[in-house]
Amino acid sequence: MEYISNILFLILSIAGFWLFYRNFSKINRNIKLGKEINRSDQPGKRWAMMGMVALGQTKMIKRPVAGVLHIILYLSFLIINMELIEIFVDGLTGSHRFLAAILGAGTYAAITSFLEILALLVLIAVVFLWARRNWIHLKRLNMKELAGWPKKDANFILIIESFLMIAYLVMNGTDFALQNLGYGHYFKWGSFPVSSRLVTPWVANMEPTTLVIFERVAWWLHIIGVFFFMNYLYYSKHLHIILAFLNTWFAKLKNPGEFPNLASVTNEVKMMMDPNADPYAAAPTPPENASPEKFGASDIFDLHRVQLMNAYSCTECGRCTSVCPANITGKKLSPRKIMMDTRDRLEEVGKNIDINGKFIDDGKKLIDDHISREELRACTTCNACTEACPILIDPLSIIMSLRQFMIMEESSAPQEWNLMMQNIENNGAPWQYNQGDRLNWVS
Repeated sequence: MEYISNILFLILSIAGFWLFYRNFSKINRNIKLGKEINRSDQPGKRWAMMGMVALGQTKMIKRPVAGVLHIILYLSFLIINMELIEIFVDGLTGSHRFLAAILGAGTYAAITSFLEILALLVLIAVVFLWARRNWIHLKRLNMKELAGWPKKDANFILIIESFLMIAYLVMNGTDFALQNLGYGHYFKWGSFPVSSRLVTPWVANMEPTTLVIFERVAWWLHIIGVFFFMNYLYYSKHLHIILAFLNTWFAKLKNPGEFPNLASVTNEVKMMMDPNADPYAAAPTPPENASPEKFGASDIFDLHRVQLMNAYSCTECGRCTSVCPANITGKKLSPRKIMMDTRDRLEEVGKNIDINGKFIDDGKKLIDDHISREELRACTTCNACTEACPILIDPLSIIMSLRQFMIMEESSAPQEWNLMMQNIENNGAPWQYNQGDRLNWVS
């Protein structure tokens, strides 16, 4: 009977990590539906970028209020969850606060004291974040693309984080009460400046056996909550907790506003300039009966893998949309919605594969079925959205890939655009200047 708790904990751990592995295998599979792209150059610079942006949160603090609140939650994720090491060992072996004997009384007291203060700060931060979203109604957190599930998801995450911290403090507070009683194996280990004041006074007069039940229930609720949160990430915008590190590592290092040349266009130009040239000589031999390479993208299969990872990494914070000049002036475009729609299409395709074993054409595309042409045409390509993103997501690259398809594959452009492109082709300027006067528009 004494090992039942350890066996249950082992079963819970195996189930939790298996579900986590299964869900992230699906995400990995979906990202690999995109085209391969080589983003392994300059590894030193990439590690530095990841360290500054994902680990150091340097772009978050550009908005100080949100930045400080987020850093508190971020530190709690990194540091408070270190106590999971102790919980896992205790759960599997039946020990109690095994790190205390290893670290020593002084060090262990300092660590538990710091973790409790951090837990309290998390609860305070959660209250402020909830108020910003639901009471103050900060504009970028209450736009129409967040109606329904996205808003519920954001609030649900705040509830989960509060639950985890409360369970942690109740666990410590009841443990401290049992330590004061000298009951069983609850030896005087650790320092609990928060729970000893907020929890222990409420439970101090309980019977020791009742206290043990409270402590054990809080312990189990905390670890169950951790496993639930870990597997809820798959369904939530909080995937960025994990993917932000990969996203920043694979970010574009060149000029962020630079548009890459399409190899398919380059090859066409080479053939036009020299009909005898073979621009495909160095390229792999295409399969027999292969369809011609598409200009731009109409669906997620035409985007590259970093773009698809961007979609999964989006935090839905809305910083991109709040600085978008098109959105500010009332246009339909929202860079955040572009990322959310791309992720929705990815999930739609993923569910198709889950059901059929492979993708069966569903008659839908990213363009029109998820993202409207009006949104794409509203973009000014100013790159403000990419500059504003705290984890270096690049909505502009997706917008431009979709626009390239519209114009180069479908010849679907407003008359004003066609006139401008014709003028550039004929006159070297967007307006109808003579060739000799083409530089007049500069001055």
